[in-house]
Amino acid sequence: MKMPKDILEKINDTELWERFRRGDEGALEQLMRMHFRKLFHYGTKFSKDGAFVKDCIQDLFLDLWNRRQFLSEVQTVKAYLMAALRRRLHRGMTKKGYFVTEEITSEVFFEVEFSVEDSLIQEETTQLLAHEIKNYLEQLPKRQKEVIYLRFFEGLTREEIAEIMGINSQSVSNLLQSAFKHLKENWKTELFLFVLLSIMH
Repeated sequence: MKMPKDILEKINDTELWERFRRGDEGALEQLMRMHFRKLFHYGTKFSKDGAFVKDCIQDLFLDLWNRRQFLSEVQTVKAYLMAALRRRLHRGMTKKGYFVTEEITSEVFFEVEFSVEDSLIQEETTQLLAHEIKNYLEQLPKRQKEVIYLRFFEGLTREEIAEIMGINSQSVSNLLQSAFKHLKENWKTELFLFVLLSIMH
């Protein structure tokens, strides 16, 4: 029986992480190649300065390499890297003079434009609905946007999202519930049901 792609990716990630911790430079290169694009895509939700985001990602991997002997096992490499990048962006933005709180908050920074191309609803017969969905999603509060983005566009679990955002799993569930409540109040019933089925498919 063929294993699901996401499980295979996690196994490959775990193997690469262990090789990386043991000092395998090839594993470092593979991890960077596998995750750079997703990290960059996520990072640009906090800063539109692409060069700054790239520098943060490169500095992150360099720092991890220098500290590899002290790193522990991780449940999900992708979530670990996204959480580490989030913190590094916070430090970098503080140095750049942005007004921030002690903890980086998506309420202040997170900006995302949901695109039809990024979503799970691309069939031709749903294009008009998809554009309407995009507009409503972009009206959500920023923390709810980030949770929706991580859950349904990055395919992360509640536990992984909690690790990335520095909150507990219950808070993630609460944000998801608040987002759906907000959407249900503003959308037509049939549109809400369509979206719910589409993004949770």
